Amino acid sequence: MDVLVAIIIRAISGIVGGAAVNSLLNQTAMTMPQRVVSGIIGGVGGGMALGPVLADMVGGNGVISANSIIGHVIGGVIGGGVLNGIVGGIVGAVAGSRK
Repeated sequence: MDVLVAIIIRAISGIVGGAAVNSLLNQTAMTMPQRVVSGIIGGVGGGMALGPVLADMVGGNGVISANSIIGHVIGGVIGGGVLNGIVGGIVGAVAGSRK
């Protein structure tokens, strides 16, 4: 159960991070489903990579606690934002080359 909760937290955080990056970079070439999917994938991946490290930094002990949730949220936001930025750049470049 703890793993499922962590994945859901990372996925939602990734969507939020991806939406923030898309609005900052004004990436209009990506459709909403592309933004959501890349945010989820980036959030789960970034949360898996950064979540435990960040949770240890803020004092999480590996179980679902406030500190580990903070680590998963920050990792998910960073991962979703980075992947959305990369995918948006690629989609924008491909769309720009077709014009």
